[in-house]
Amino acid sequence: MARARPGSRDAGIVVFAESADWHVRGLLAALKRHGCRGRLLSLKACGFAVGETAHGLLLPGFGDLLPAACFVRSVPAGSFEQVTARLGLLHALSALGVPVMNDARAIERCVDKSATTFLLARAGLPTPRTVVLEDRVAAQMRVDAAPADTVLKPLFGAQGRGLARLSPGAPLPEPETVGSVYYLQDFVAAAAPEDFRVFVVGGRAEAAMVRRGTGWITNIHQGAVGEAVAAEGPLAALAVRAAAAVGADHAGVDIIADKDGRLYVLEVNSMPAWKGLYEATGRDMAEPLAARLAAARPLPPEGSPLCASSSVSS
Repeated sequence: MARARPGSRDAGIVVFAESADWHVRGLLAALKRHGCRGRLLSLKACGFAVGETAHGLLLPGFGDLLPAACFVRSVPAGSFEQVTARLGLLHALSALGVPVMNDARAIERCVDKSATTFLLARAGLPTPRTVVLEDRVAAQMRVDAAPADTVLKPLFGAQGRGLARLSPGAPLPEPETVGSVYYLQDFVAAAAPEDFRVFVVGGRAEAAMVRRGTGWITNIHQGAVGEAVAAEGPLAALAVRAAAAVGADHAGVDIIADKDGRLYVLEVNSMPAWKGLYEATGRDMAEPLAARLAAARPLPPEGSPLCASSSVSS
């Protein structure tokens, strides 16, 4: 196969998204302010073209060129095969040395809440006790024996959809309603119905808000109201460590404080929205994200001597 030409700013920075929504328009404008050409592409339109293009990928409008960098705003839903192929493309771009924010590995870790929780705990970060089981009987025994309430979450859920708070002994739903996986997490009793969203970019907490709801679910999409808080101190430090634990270059980290003020990481979102954060804080995350993308430099492809030497020195 012919050697692919490296990415360049002339080739443009790809924003993978399905439409030019508020977030995408803001990011493309911010990229332009940084002197970069942003190009909107859908992962549905991309694929592999081994033997046809120099790099073996099909990226409409690029031919044999590679992007200078890629930003993943969304991975569209589809069949298991479709999603696998789309993530495979992101893996391939990283293997070719193209900076991808966030890369497929981080996305996979964050989409699967069980993997996120495991990695948070493995990194020594405070996160609620969690059990993930396929067997309904075994899962029901956990709920029955719990000393307090348990939260049942969809493994691939987002924006507070599909959450259920179960008291000890409450019956679990049928397997088909939860994708045959029971993700059970201890309910954290807070002093008020609120939690925090911290937006991390490149190892720095850029902005944060407290989300106050009328009930225990505090997502903005479920009616909670955001209010700016300082992105500093223990809250910011915990969020930065959480993003690093899952390998996310940028992330929206959800943190809750219990009645005694102890902080726990609930989730790490690898494709976070930031409109609610902007409305609460006045900080548009398109700017630090664009700055991060503009500063990105293509890396040597995997397996090359340069790649091997750089990995040793890092």
